[in-house]
Amino acid sequence: MKKYCLLFIILSSLRVSGQSTWNAQFQQYIDQYKDCAIEQMLKWKVPASITLAQGLLESGAGKSRLAVKGNNHFGIKCHGWQGATIYHDDDARGECFRAYVSAFESFEDHSRFLATGSRYASLFKLKLTDYQGWAKGLKAAGYATNPKYAQQLIDVIQLYKLYQYDKEKKYDKFLNHHTKAPVTGGQTLHLIKIYNKNYYIIARRGDTFRSIGEEIDVSYKKIAKYNERDRNSLLQEGEIIWLKKKQKKAPKEYKKRRHYVRQGESMYSIAQHYGIRLKSLYKMNRLSPDYDLRVGDELRVR
Repeated sequence: MKKYCLLFIILSSLRVSGQSTWNAQFQQYIDQYKDCAIEQMLKWKVPASITLAQGLLESGAGKSRLAVKGNNHFGIKCHGWQGATIYHDDDARGECFRAYVSAFESFEDHSRFLATGSRYASLFKLKLTDYQGWAKGLKAAGYATNPKYAQQLIDVIQLYKLYQYDKEKKYDKFLNHHTKAPVTGGQTLHLIKIYNKNYYIIARRGDTFRSIGEEIDVSYKKIAKYNERDRNSLLQEGEIIWLKKKQKKAPKEYKKRRHYVRQGESMYSIAQHYGIRLKSLYKMNRLSPDYDLRVGDELRVR
């Protein structure tokens, strides 16, 4: 999937006279995305160590063009992808790669890509703690063309002790709650996801703040307040509902990026999308609450 030369250049930053050396940028990447990798492991059964190691190598610790321009941290090409795309020279010139709204979406799609791809099916028979088996299996299945790809993954996992994350059984009370059996009546629990140092669910038809609060054992009044809504507000199917107080800014990856307003968006929907407070969004863009938002407007989110 990836060029040998690209991975060689990335890994060369780890090698001095044949020995692996600690890299501050790699550690920063791990600190930023380890929680996301753990969450993906709990959901899709892909070892967190493998997810982090692949993200590090494929994106150059988040510094590659694909990661910066398209939030693609795993070098996944289009392969029938119906979403946004980005073109990049890889095995051939101008190849089509998947593009994402956020790095979180890239992590999610990477896990789904492995879990639903027939060529990787045998990997899911391995133990989550067998990172060496996963690394060798990914290479054998053709994830990368570099003949040293498996060993490179193993080296990174061992150097940064990424295997410690493969032993996580839960993230916190929210994810622990999700591992319980379906609730009364056969209705499955909402999948709780992580983004911008927060937790969120996607509202389903018939959801209310009260029903969500009862499910996760958190005051529905607090949940409504976290989402800057009236406690009796009607929820729409597909809405993002945050389960903790939102941040003042979007993740660090948006420090030099802007959000361009699309048809149907509002300041509130944009704030919800990034998990930031509506008041903060107005403040960082020096706008008043009565501003008439227009398609194409450029907004700071961090």
